[in-house]
Amino acid sequence: MKDQAGKLRDIVEKLNSKGGLNNSFDDSDISKDFIDKSKKNARVITITSGKGGVGKTNITINLAIKLSQLGLRVIIIDADLGLSNVDVALGIIPKYNLSDVINYRKGIYDVLEEGPNGVRFISGGSGLRDLIKITNEQLAHLLVELGKLDEEADIIFIDTGAGVSDQVLSFIYAAKEVIVVTTSEPTSITDAYALIKIISQKDKTKDVKLLLNRAENSREAANILDNLCDVCSRFLGLSVKKLGYVSNDVNIPKAVKMQQPFVISFEGSEASIDISLIAEALVDIKTNKHDKGYGIRLFVNKLKWFFS
Repeated sequence: MKDQAGKLRDIVEKLNSKGGLNNSFDDSDISKDFIDKSKKNARVITITSGKGGVGKTNITINLAIKLSQLGLRVIIIDADLGLSNVDVALGIIPKYNLSDVINYRKGIYDVLEEGPNGVRFISGGSGLRDLIKITNEQLAHLLVELGKLDEEADIIFIDTGAGVSDQVLSFIYAAKEVIVVTTSEPTSITDAYALIKIISQKDKTKDVKLLLNRAENSREAANILDNLCDVCSRFLGLSVKKLGYVSNDVNIPKAVKMQQPFVISFEGSEASIDISLIAEALVDIKTNKHDKGYGIRLFVNKLKWFFS
């Protein structure tokens, strides 16, 4: 059995033999090097939105907590290249971020922050910018370190920034599953469709799920989700799953001001019940193909297109 240093050398040699970061190689190469198929790998889900201000990070945190209450181990990676929001929303100041791992200052366990109900998170910080100029050796080191999260989590949420920048799209393309968050505002719906259109042009097999936030009522939610999913199917040829909706609950902004998740501060609220249903749906949606996913290591490797 090779030790970690031996694996690291092998990965660097493979990266160099394949022409470095600017050339891609098959998933099968990664599976041989990184994946122990006798072990279960984490389910990596990117959560994103077509525009800002839709409550994406708040949804991510509360959904993670509900999943943890269902017995799942959840880790959130804050991948917003502009502003880190997960730590602010939770009122937690992280000691370290992903940059400390990339630059060999800390290991992955050192940068894992404890959140509520057993949910843990990693602040991207300047580390996400470091990915732009990462060396082969640093990438190999990062893959080994992040690979440890496959044993630590059942689900890893990648909370991206909003919009359709190259950086945001890189996190979307690298994931097998994507949750697109929108609201009932016409501009939000239009931007969500535009984002899904870009995804469909890159990969029509992508597992895309749609979540409506701040819905006025169940009828409005059903109309928007049905219509948007139907349009995506007819005009983009992409089957988008309806994940559910969160009501426009007055308790949500109260919890935000308190820097606490609303599923904890207002456990019996309408929004909390909605998130519970979404969490259950997310688990039910899981199929055999997700069980065979390659976890966080392949996700990071696929980000290499962003470096070129």
